[in-house]
Amino acid sequence: MFTMPEPTTITAAAEFIRTGELTPIELLEQCLARIDRYEDRVQAWVFVDRDGAREQSQRLTAELKAGQNRGPLHGIPIGIKDIIDVFDMPTGCGSERWANSYARRDASCVERLRQAGAIIMGKTVTTSYASFDPPKTRNPWNLDRTPGGSSSGSAAAVACGMCLGALASQTGGSITRPASFCGVYSIKPTYRRVSVDGVMPLAPSLDHVGAMANCVRDLAILLQPIARTNDDPLDCPPVPYHYESELKNELYHDRRRRLSLLPGFPATADPEMNTAVAALRKRTDSALRGGTETNRWEWNELPLPPSFSDVPRFQHLIMAVEAAAYHGERMRRRPDDYPPKVRQLIEMGLNTPAPHYVHAMKLLEHYREESEPAFVDGWRTFLTPATVGAAPNAETTGSPAFNSPWSYCGLPTVSLPFAWTAGGLPLAVQLTGERWCEDDLFMVAAMLEEDIGFARRPLPL
Repeated sequence: MFTMPEPTTITAAAEFIRTGELTPIELLEQCLARIDRYEDRVQAWVFVDRDGAREQSQRLTAELKAGQNRGPLHGIPIGIKDIIDVFDMPTGCGSERWANSYARRDASCVERLRQAGAIIMGKTVTTSYASFDPPKTRNPWNLDRTPGGSSSGSAAAVACGMCLGALASQTGGSITRPASFCGVYSIKPTYRRVSVDGVMPLAPSLDHVGAMANCVRDLAILLQPIARTNDDPLDCPPVPYHYESELKNELYHDRRRRLSLLPGFPATADPEMNTAVAALRKRTDSALRGGTETNRWEWNELPLPPSFSDVPRFQHLIMAVEAAAYHGERMRRRPDDYPPKVRQLIEMGLNTPAPHYVHAMKLLEHYREESEPAFVDGWRTFLTPATVGAAPNAETTGSPAFNSPWSYCGLPTVSLPFAWTAGGLPLAVQLTGERWCEDDLFMVAAMLEEDIGFARRPLPL
């Protein structure tokens, strides 16, 4: 049996499946073997549907033998964050009392993954109600460090090769932060680009569904089937073309490589992260494609309005009030089911005067409308650290300071690992693009990924 490297990419596995060197049955068994190898220490899963996944792999292998290939996700094992409904699996949301609450239908995003040929392996750990309390999951690079939250299990599972991709969600920094701490790639698409039907809400005005994987192209493959289409009722632009096909198009190499730094961003990275970002800029300054000066990376600095410093505070206020609207009564009846940090968030929401929430919502609409002019004169991608620094200790999920403003503004982000700390932990940068322009963002991210040449390391487990 052909054995995939650990971890592997969807892109590579799909090619081996296409050529017949690997079957979905064999690929799934390799992922299950990695769960057996790592799960006792990492604890990325709350539910692994071995029998169901094997049945899916057998059916998808039979389809290939009959000449039917659904595309690059055909036979690819995927994990699903445990706030997202999967038919006949529990949706525990990090709660002991909800752990036996079985979904009677798939969430829209899961249904679309199935149609694309993905194997749904099971449910990955979320922090309690997708909030701030530390999870049981541990960081694969150092078991004493946090994997981040709230999509903790999704990030750790992908990092260990237990699955090749995973769905996740973000209200503040719950996709970008854990992906960064665990050394994997992430996409948080534009607000409403992916339906949240069948997903437990935390704050509906801020909730996003996205994905994690092991390269930029994999992110494009995962976003394609779950992105909204012309048939969706909400008013958002349809996907204009195939994300992954665009990345195969050699024309993207001729695009100008421009990145904007945001010196007024309302967050400060630690010294090790700042040093690594400075080294990245120096490295890209000398990265030439085809040996021509026209393909050199260009950098500039764009000022943010002074009022942008208030965004994290208003983002947190909206999250608190909307979490209280959903959970307040249940927390009153079952306070023991709400650990300290999510309880504190809900209590803040219950104690927030209505005019304050209305004001924050008006500002949210303003920032979402006014964020586009920030992309000026062909400078269409912002670069910031993805996190303050490397993963902190397991008593926290880390700070969302570099992520929550983009959840508030609803702009798409891609994060990608780019360096290692002296202690052997991954660091990541975050790219932010224009609303609805995930295609452009993927192109810039793929070019940067190629020029960074991030060197993967074997897990120390």
